[in-house]
Amino acid sequence: MLSNTQSSGQAHNSHASLKKSSARDDALFANRLARHHDELRWLYMELYDNGSMFAELTDQMKYFFDARPQALRKLDAEREGRAWYRNSDLLGMQMYVDNFAGTLRGIEEHLGYLERIGVNYIHLMPFLDTPEDKSRSDGGYAVSDFRRVKPEFGTMNDLAHLAEKCHSRGISLCMDFVMNHTSDEHEWAQRARRGEGEYMSRYFFTDNQALIDRYYRDVPQVFPTTAPGHFTYLPELRQCVMTQFYPYQWDLNYRNPRVFNEMMYNFLYLANQGIDIFRLDAVPYIWKQFGTNCRNLPQVHSIVRMMRMIGEVVCPGIALLGEVVMAPVEVVPYFGTVEKPECHMLYNVTTMATTWSSVACRDTRLLRSQLEIVCSLPREYTFLNYLRCHDDIGWGLDYATLSHWGMKEVEHKRYLNDYFQGFTEGSVSRGELYNADPVTGDARFCGTTASMCGIEAAGFENNEAAMQAAIRKDIMLHAYLLTQSGLPIIYSGDEVAQVNDYTYKDDPEKADDSRYIHRSPFNWKLVKNIDKKNTVQHHVFTAIQKLEEIRRSNDVFDADADVAIVDYSDPAILWITRHTGKKTLYAVFNFSDETREVWMPQEASYTNLIDGKTGKFASFSLDSWDFAWWLM
Repeated sequence: MLSNTQSSGQAHNSHASLKKSSARDDALFANRLARHHDELRWLYMELYDNGSMFAELTDQMKYFFDARPQALRKLDAEREGRAWYRNSDLLGMQMYVDNFAGTLRGIEEHLGYLERIGVNYIHLMPFLDTPEDKSRSDGGYAVSDFRRVKPEFGTMNDLAHLAEKCHSRGISLCMDFVMNHTSDEHEWAQRARRGEGEYMSRYFFTDNQALIDRYYRDVPQVFPTTAPGHFTYLPELRQCVMTQFYPYQWDLNYRNPRVFNEMMYNFLYLANQGIDIFRLDAVPYIWKQFGTNCRNLPQVHSIVRMMRMIGEVVCPGIALLGEVVMAPVEVVPYFGTVEKPECHMLYNVTTMATTWSSVACRDTRLLRSQLEIVCSLPREYTFLNYLRCHDDIGWGLDYATLSHWGMKEVEHKRYLNDYFQGFTEGSVSRGELYNADPVTGDARFCGTTASMCGIEAAGFENNEAAMQAAIRKDIMLHAYLLTQSGLPIIYSGDEVAQVNDYTYKDDPEKADDSRYIHRSPFNWKLVKNIDKKNTVQHHVFTAIQKLEEIRRSNDVFDADADVAIVDYSDPAILWITRHTGKKTLYAVFNFSDETREVWMPQEASYTNLIDGKTGKFASFSLDSWDFAWWLM
């Protein structure tokens, strides 16, 4: 047992160590803030011209910095100044908490399963508190409290515990940060509804019909068929409130510095729970300026840039993922510049939609063109690539280019929707339309990857040949996904070829939303088939697992590799090359129903990365919906 003198000295040394550590932390924060202070203040004052609110912001940044757990500070130190999110060993999976494991604690129990396939980035679909009435939650995007987990999922302590367990395994967590609006049940909205001016100023209220009419004239509607309009009338206030998405989602007024500050505090609070990646939901919409279309305004970029700097000061281990579902020319600016970066990553949504158009048309020309554009961008620009996600597929394609090949927009959209529903001759896809407009004929499409590839149809018909072709197509598309530069994301269930679930129609709260056809609970029974040879699940799971192992162990897949698209004569062939050092990968994909003979650039020795065999040849045969990874 220590003597009183020893005990006192030990306590003194410990206290001195804490003071020393605190001094180091203060210096670290001061240095980080100094790097960004002038630009941060300039942008803030340009938007708000409010020095006291800026001072409050920096004070709160210090508060959240001091409150940041030591384990997360250590992670910050490891990641600061490193583009860790560009590592070629990253593989993501998107999932709903309740569908995958019921609760946040339930997800912990299945981390081993995720590690088995190589997943080390988990995107948890919205889990913050929303109205109990699911018809008013928009799948979790109508947030009632940014600091409370939905009770049925767990608590904030459960979230922090999950993050800790994930980090111990080298797994990062991503969440949706809903910036544009709150639920009408959020405290701010409730107080605004009671007529409290301070809280009304955090939204957009008006009783000016001329102004509303002008807004309708200038601003496109988000959901013109399912949720038409931009404003919702509140009889108790005799005013309208802006609700661009749904009537129960009130748009936040970022012209008010209080809104910006409070949302940044929510952002930092969640970062301190262990969130690594923040998906900035609907970010192009957050600044409203009457007389414009209220999309992609310069002030949006100022806000994202400030958010990037705030993160680099308080929690530099996190990354921002921008959800910008628009044409590439409108997406790229959200990266910012090398000197003044904004988002760390952006969704490659255009390539996703064009990929499925290529599947339906057996024609990769447009896909090649768009991939060439991506390849020409600075390597620092990191895209998140995916085949499917939680949402529908909208056919926002480059119709100006398609028209040169005789593909007209209306007819082409109709063909795609018919093809993926299985209505056209030769189609093996199954799925349903979403948000169909009977006037324009426009619609979006819903279905799982497996069902779109033909696994559902082949199983229903008990057609073994069709099943083998469908499995090849599914695996080929995942190989194509992993060949692209950026972060690949798999939607939960795709790794075991889970097909469409039509039982959502029996649930009155879901029946009107066909997106639930691919938002069904994860079928854990399918996991039991992974180790059973000759099952669909075994073929798909082990193939993706092997592809990911190859990707991690070969430097041709590194983010800094030179990537190019080959202008091959056959439009059904997509050919991607990746070059680093003395190695070149020839990744060739057959988007057709027939076997193709493919000619290499020269007769040489090539190694098949799939089976490790090497051979010398000038051409090779590629089966329908198959691929090859040749290394020279």
